[in-house]
Amino acid sequence: MKTVVLISAIAEWNAVKPLFPDAKMRRFPFGECFDIHLQDERISFFHSGWGKIASAGSMQYVIDKYSPHLIVNLGTCGGFEGQVDQGEIILVNQTYVYDIVELMGDMDIVSYYASFLDLSWLAEPYPYPVRRGMIASADSDLPPAKIPFLKGQGAIAADWESAALAWVAQRNNSRLLILRGVSDIVSEEGGEAYDNIEIFNERARGIMEQLIEQLPEWLNAVKL
Repeated sequence: MKTVVLISAIAEWNAVKPLFPDAKMRRFPFGECFDIHLQDERISFFHSGWGKIASAGSMQYVIDKYSPHLIVNLGTCGGFEGQVDQGEIILVNQTYVYDIVELMGDMDIVSYYASFLDLSWLAEPYPYPVRRGMIASADSDLPPAKIPFLKGQGAIAADWESAALAWVAQRNNSRLLILRGVSDIVSEEGGEAYDNIEIFNERARGIMEQLIEQLPEWLNAVKL
């Protein structure tokens, strides 16, 4: 039995490391990593990196290297105004890539890179309140003008990594649990953290502390 936890953004990783002061840091091709023992299980944490490229590479690396029975991604996201509240935790059940634009033909890229996460192995009721929903991903902070379109696709929040992580995990038939806390709210007029990264950094610390504290109960909810 092996559980791997992937942490994406630098601010998220910097919030997690102090929570395990005795952990011995090591390196893998994409960044830092460390191991802990939790409930008699060895769990490996990896700083998988921000954006779709690092996320896809890190996901395939840990699958090939460790063959984990469960992969967990803990992180943050920007929520759409009127859809979610700041601080709410999203249990991701669908992902969608919105920054690929094809102008030469009529290939359905949206469907090709969309993923549906099978969470039937996760026992209900869930151990903590969450909002199940779709996250849209791109290698970009969310352009406010995109929000109406993304809402129309069913998304309630956006980030940089979930879609890449889900796509690679799905193609490897790997169990993936994505829990993302809403760090900031974005509307068609703009985002509260835009040009004010300290808001994101501060809220990311609180969200990551909460998710790490709750992690044992989520692991207990996994059906073997």
